[in-house]
Amino acid sequence: MSHSERTFPLIAAHRGGLFLWPENSALAFRESAKLPIAQSECDVHLTVDGELVVMHDATLDRMTDTTGAVAARSLAELRGLRVRGTGGEAPPTLAEYLSILAPTPVAPRIEIKSDGARRPYPGIVRKVLAALDASGQRNRTWIIGFNAETMAEAQAAGGLAGVALLFEGPTVRDLGLDGLIAVAKSIGVAEIGLHESHCDAAMVARIRAASLGIGVWGANHAPSIRRMAELGVDLFATDDPWLAVKLRDQAG
Repeated sequence: MSHSERTFPLIAAHRGGLFLWPENSALAFRESAKLPIAQSECDVHLTVDGELVVMHDATLDRMTDTTGAVAARSLAELRGLRVRGTGGEAPPTLAEYLSILAPTPVAPRIEIKSDGARRPYPGIVRKVLAALDASGQRNRTWIIGFNAETMAEAQAAGGLAGVALLFEGPTVRDLGLDGLIAVAKSIGVAEIGLHESHCDAAMVARIRAASLGIGVWGANHAPSIRRMAELGVDLFATDDPWLAVKLRDQAG
């Protein structure tokens, strides 16, 4: 289906839907996978022993019952931790996240994170792709991230549903839209990702004229969700996927 034939953007549950459940938890992925949405998004880091764990921050401080860098802990250590608000669940591995989504229509959307010093984790793209292949879900998965080198590696690997390069506010201001488009085109990704506050009709039109898709995050309340639908973005990742589904249904 082309974008012009679609009346509402695709919906992704941002971090599994953090307004509704503890972010990036197995609980969030189980619940968001029950919704009529396109994707449930997660974030991945590497442990000290090279295992993939789902966590947004480079540290454990905000979401678990301990502190310190994710990259300083082994997977065995992380299995003994608890994600706040889950009733005792440990941070999920990427394999566990994928196993939750595998039997559902909700597809994976994986943000590959950098370490606490904003450096790419060595070998993380290869490990993520191996996990996707083991679960048989590479061809329906989107890989997203802010690091151009990492996204270029994912794009070059092939076989994915798509790769999106994300841009933070300072980069948007520094490079300008022409610069963002040039970077995205140079590595061959299918989509540019922006915070919803940076999107307007002229920007969406220019991105489309460059034959790129546009995904956004931060559309978490009715006004911003409706605005993204009116602008005609391809996808928005929202902290409140239940509300987004409700508004989509009302839009008919």
